Amino acid sequence: MVFSSHLFIVYFLPLALLVYYATPARFRALPLTLLSYLFYGWANPAFVFLMLFSTVVDYRMGLRIASGQLVEAHDAPRGKRMQRQALILSVVTNLSLLGFFKYANFGIENYNALITAAGWESARWDTALRIVLPLGISFYTFQSMSYTIDVYRREAAPERSFLSFACYVSMFPQLVAGPIVRFHEVAQQLNVRTHSVEKFARGIAFFSLGLAKKVLVANPCGQVADTCFDAGAVNSLDAWWGLFAYGFQIYFDFSAYSDMAIGLGLMLGFVFPKNFDSPYRAPSITEFWHRWHLSLSQFLRDYLYIALGGNRRGAARTYANLILVMLIGGLWHGASWNFVLWGAIHGGMLALERTQGKESVYRRLPHVFRVGATFVIVSIGWIFFRAADLPQAWSYLQSVLGFGAGGDAAALLSGVLYQPYYVITLAAAAVLTWGAPQTWDFTRELTVPKAAWCGVALVISLLVLATQSYNPFIYFIF
Repeated sequence: MVFSSHLFIVYFLPLALLVYYATPARFRALPLTLLSYLFYGWANPAFVFLMLFSTVVDYRMGLRIASGQLVEAHDAPRGKRMQRQALILSVVTNLSLLGFFKYANFGIENYNALITAAGWESARWDTALRIVLPLGISFYTFQSMSYTIDVYRREAAPERSFLSFACYVSMFPQLVAGPIVRFHEVAQQLNVRTHSVEKFARGIAFFSLGLAKKVLVANPCGQVADTCFDAGAVNSLDAWWGLFAYGFQIYFDFSAYSDMAIGLGLMLGFVFPKNFDSPYRAPSITEFWHRWHLSLSQFLRDYLYIALGGNRRGAARTYANLILVMLIGGLWHGASWNFVLWGAIHGGMLALERTQGKESVYRRLPHVFRVGATFVIVSIGWIFFRAADLPQAWSYLQSVLGFGAGGDAAALLSGVLYQPYYVITLAAAAVLTWGAPQTWDFTRELTVPKAAWCGVALVISLLVLATQSYNPFIYFIF
């Protein structure tokens, strides 16, 4: 079930809000948890048990770590051992689940390719079974695992109520695509939170603007991008047009989902953290990662980069850590060498910029040109994010650089790519990206004109949604 669907908007959301507000405040964790499991299990009920298993393990390990902290007061070695064992079990369990479901197929494919190249076909591991990737497993395993790590670090108090913890892990607004909410950010809200007309109204505004970004901007941009990437042969101008279209698609697609998630949280009384901060306005790759997918960037920084030593062990180690973290971040996005190369591009640029003192290598350019150069570099990286495989990525990159073979077939694309509807949409995407206020700021204080804008955006989005057959959501596959 996706937010930008009539099933969710017309049926599930009204039912969820009705049940939630009809339940006395002190008991609302139960219906919210059950509704979240219904939301998650709609596509495949079996995956509910997978999430429940992860939840039980991390809940128990959190309590075990807390017990170890009490034992440590009078028996330090034993208490520390209890904590380490519980933390290791939590981390290993979550990473094993993620590794099996997300990377098993990738591992088998690469093993078979290597064996075949070596001439040992008899050692191939052929299987008729293909492991299905559970929706959102990358998000909820990271979120659940961060709880035990924070309890171990004494940065969060252990949650004694299993129902409250299950509600935290499964909460449907941010369950399958983030933002990755850390436990300490909502721990108090799980038990006591405020509900007000102002908060609910801001939630509706967030959701309305997010739906508009998704339906009116991301989807048409996605159609342009798909046409270019699937064409097989495309000239340089069209390749850039399709590449920028994909850059807008992924930004408006994912930031729209984050907006809708934050809005739904507000409707339920929760305040979730900001997840995007106008990333395409960044004047460097370093700044880009201070603005793009903030919850993931902070997760990788706090639980991986710092754990590897951060910038505390010399320049060479700092550069290596930056590259390694981005390689892992790329692989987190998908089991493909494309994502590894995407991570390598960003890791390499982060390391290169660090040599310049955290500034972009083009820092002497005027600000507007630095923003433009950063956007182009990020766009080049998106080729590897979007392409189906390395050969397609290399072919598209050649087209972007002017070395591709367009031919007569490529010339026919112009009639499709430059229709007024698509040109206007991409122009609107550019204006919104570099000229419009962020949803977070726009909805901070709702006035009558702002509320009217949000209402119009919601109505138009619903009308367009009724006619659209193209409605993908990119981050569902992660």
